[in-house]
Formats: sequence, structure tokens, C-alpha cells
Amino acid sequence: MINSLFNAIDISASGLNVQRTKMNIISENIANAETTRAEDGNPYRRKIVLSEAGIPGKKFSEIYHENKLKMERTKNPHMPDEPFKDPTQKKLTGVHVADIVEDMSPFKMVYDPSHPDADKAGYVSMPNINVVQEMTSLITTSRAFEANITAINSSKEMIRKALKL
Repeated sequence: MINSLFNAIDISASGLNVQRTKMNIISENIANAETTRAEDGNPYRRKIVLSEAGIPGKKFSEIYHENKLKMERTKNPHMPDEPFKDPTQKKLTGVHVADIVEDMSPFKMVYDPSHPDADKAGYVSMPNINVVQEMTSLITTSRAFEANITAINSSKEMIRKALKL
């Protein structure tokens, strides 16, 4: 039982790591919402964190096909009493950051002929960042971060109570 509680802590810790990465990227997006010239000379492009469950480097379909069990009937109308269990099957726990990608949506065009990065028609290419959307994502991500902390604290309390028994 204690091991399963430690697994719960590991799962929540991996969630904390993903949420922390998301908060950092969202903060970077907000900080660069007005950056019209990044290192590559173009406006800053919004970044997105992609996360996935399980073991880093393996796709779900690969893991599924490696670990699936075929159902067998004992007799045509009967199903086995117990579900099939594979003692060698490793449990997949937690999440991880799969990748950080750039949002390829078009830049916003703003008319400002006095801006140093304005084109001949007076338009400036602005980053493809909606600050309201980023703030909403930041709030959602921080709530998920808090939920993982709450889950860790609950697991710690259950371990503490189990050790008292």
C-alpha cells in the first residue's frame, strides 16, 4: 500500500514539472507580446508546451500493442471470472513534456507608420499572442499546479497515518 502512495506522489511530481514548464512558457509569451523583432529578425512567435502520459520517447500506441492481452473464452458463453493480469506489465505513471513548439498562426498586422519595424504601407507585424488567452492559460495552469500539490500533501498524510497504524 505504501508503494502505491509513493507512486501517487511520483505521478503528482511529474505533473508539477509539466505545469511549471507551461507556466514558464506562458510567462515568456506574455513578456514578448510586443516583441516585433526576435533573434531571427521576425516577430516573436507564441510557444506551446505539448505534454503526454507515460514513458518519454514512446508513443501510446506502441506501449499499448506491446502490453495488450488477448481475451479468451473458457466456453463460448462464458468469460473468465477474473480479469486477465500480466505480472510483467509495467505500469505507466505520470506525464512529461513531449515538446515545446511554435504556434504557426499568422502574425497580427497593426497600422503604425511611426514604428521602426513598419513596412512601406505602415503596417507592423506583431506577435501572434493574445494576452487575455495567455492569462487564462496561466490561471488554469496554476490551478493544475495547486491540484498536484494538494494530491502530494494528501498522499503524504495518508502515508503518515498508515505508519501510525
